[in-house]
Amino acid sequence: MDDFGTHLIPAPRRIRPTPPGGGAGFVLDEETGIDAQPGTRGVACWMRATVGAATGLPLAPHTGSGSGSDNRILLRVLPELGEQGGPEAHRIVVDGGLVEIAGAGEAGVFRGAQTFRQLLGPEAFRRAPVAPGRRWELPAVVVEDAPRFAWRGVLLDVARHFLPKDGVLRYLDLLAAHKLNVLHLHLTDDQGWRIEILRHPRLTEVGAWRPRTKAGHRASPLWDERPHGGYYTQDDIREIVAYAAERHITVVPEIDIPGHSQAAIAAYPGLGNTDVVDTAALTVWDTWGVSPNVLAPSDATLAFYEDVLTEVLGLFPSTFVHIGGDECPKDQWKASPAAQARIRELGLADEDELQSWFVRHFDRWLAERGRRLAGWDEILEGGLAEGATVSSWRGYAGGVAAARAGHDVVMCPEQHVYLDHRQAPGADEPVPIGYVRTLEDVYRFEPVPPGLTGAEAARVLGAQANLWSEVTENQQRVDYQAFPRLAAFAEAVWSDLPAPAERDYPAFERRMTAHYARLDALGVDYRPPGGPRPWQRRPGVLGRPIEGAPPIV
Repeated sequence: MDDFGTHLIPAPRRIRPTPPGGGAGFVLDEETGIDAQPGTRGVACWMRATVGAATGLPLAPHTGSGSGSDNRILLRVLPELGEQGGPEAHRIVVDGGLVEIAGAGEAGVFRGAQTFRQLLGPEAFRRAPVAPGRRWELPAVVVEDAPRFAWRGVLLDVARHFLPKDGVLRYLDLLAAHKLNVLHLHLTDDQGWRIEILRHPRLTEVGAWRPRTKAGHRASPLWDERPHGGYYTQDDIREIVAYAAERHITVVPEIDIPGHSQAAIAAYPGLGNTDVVDTAALTVWDTWGVSPNVLAPSDATLAFYEDVLTEVLGLFPSTFVHIGGDECPKDQWKASPAAQARIRELGLADEDELQSWFVRHFDRWLAERGRRLAGWDEILEGGLAEGATVSSWRGYAGGVAAARAGHDVVMCPEQHVYLDHRQAPGADEPVPIGYVRTLEDVYRFEPVPPGLTGAEAARVLGAQANLWSEVTENQQRVDYQAFPRLAAFAEAVWSDLPAPAERDYPAFERRMTAHYARLDALGVDYRPPGGPRPWQRRPGVLGRPIEGAPPIV
C-alpha cells in the first residue's frame, strides 16, 4: 500500500490503483464541494469542521447536477457494502474530479472520511492551515475496508485522576482518528466520584474531592499535597455523549458495585458496613490499591444505586452499562452480622455468592429497562448473571470461560493491553508499572485466544485497551502511555491481520513514520521510538515494574 503513498493506519482490507493501471488523482481546491446524500449530513459537517479547518477550504455543499466527475466529494450510504463487513464497511474511490466515500451506514461513511483525511497527509490533522496555497492532492486509489471487531474500545480512568471535559472531548477525536468506536468511561472508584447525581448531591460535593494524592505506586513515600478532584455535570455528560455520537463512538459508563466504593461511602456513610466499620470517619481514599471498604448488602444500598443508575440511563444511551464487580474484598462481609444474616436470608453459600447476588440484582434491573450489564471477570465468581457481558482483564481465562458458557466477552487482558504498563525496560521510563509492553507487543495482540470453537469465538465482541490513571495524573502523561501503542492496538482490532507471529511489524513501523507526523499535528505528547524526552521522565517517582514476559493466562 505504500506504493500509493497512503501509509494508512489501521491497514485497510484492500487498496489498489484506480482504474487498474493507474488513473487521475484528485486535487482539493476552493471549488471542491461536498455532495452529501441522505444519511450523510453529519459526516459532511465533520469534514468541513476538520478537513476544512486544516486546509482553509470551504468544502461548500455541492450545487452541480448530474453524476459526472465535477470536483466533488460524494458521500453516500450503500447498504449492500455491509453484506460482508457490517455497518462500518466502506469504500473510497478517487478518480479524476470525483472522490466517492460510501459506507454501509453513516458510521461506515464516517470511517471512510478518516481514511480520506489520512490520504491528504499529516497537515490535514491540524486545526488551521500551516501552508497557505498548498496543493491538496489525493492519489488515484480504491480503498475497501471493514472492521474485524464490532467493539474496539478504550477505557479512560477519570476516577483516579480527573480528566476535565475538554480532555475527554479531545480523546474522542483521537479515538475517531484511529477508527475506535467505544469509550469506556470509568466514573467512580475509591479515589473519586466523577458524575453529578441530582438525587444524591453529596456524591460530588464530598465524593469528588480528596485532600491529597499518593505520587507513584502506593509504596512510594511521596505525596502530592494539593487537593485533587472534579466531576462532570449532567450537561457535561450530555455534551460528551453527543460529541461521541457525532463520531460514531459509544460511551459506556462504569459505576462500580459493590467494591471500589469508598468515595461513595465517604459521601453517604450508610452505604457501608456500619456494624463493623466507623464509616462516618471515612474520607475519599488518597492512595492506590484495593480498599477494604465495600458496600453493605442492604435494601437501602440497592435502592440508592437504582437511583444512581436511573439517572445514568437517562444520560447514556449505550446498550451496555458497566458495574465493575471487580476486586471486592469480603473481609467486612465476613465480620458483619448484617451481611451474614443477609447470606442466610437469601440462602447463599458464602460471600462470593453474595457478590453474585449484587450483580444478578442489577443485571435483572438493567434488563428490565432494555440495557445489558457488563462487568470485570470477577462477576464469574459465585455464578454469572444471565445476559451479563464479561470484560476479561486478569488474562484470557475469564473470557474463555464466559464465552464457553454462552456469554459475550470483551478482551482486555492486563498483561497485554493495559497501557498504563511501561513501554520499555529502561531506567528513564516514567513511573514504571507492570510488564514491558512495547509497540510491537501491542501490535501482536490477538483478541481471540486459541482453543475456542467458531461459535465461542463469535462471543468475543472485540477488545479494549485500558488506561488506568493512578500514575497518569494529567493529559500529558495519558498521551505518553497511550501513544504510539494505541495506534498498534487500533490496527490489531480493526484490520484483518495474520496470526501474531506472522504479522509484518517492520511494515507497520514504516507506516508509523507517517503516523508520528499525524500525532505531531494533533498535538499528542507520545513516546518517541528512541525513548522518553526529558520532560516526559519522572525521576525519583516509585513505580512497580514486573520483570519477565507476561504469562498467557
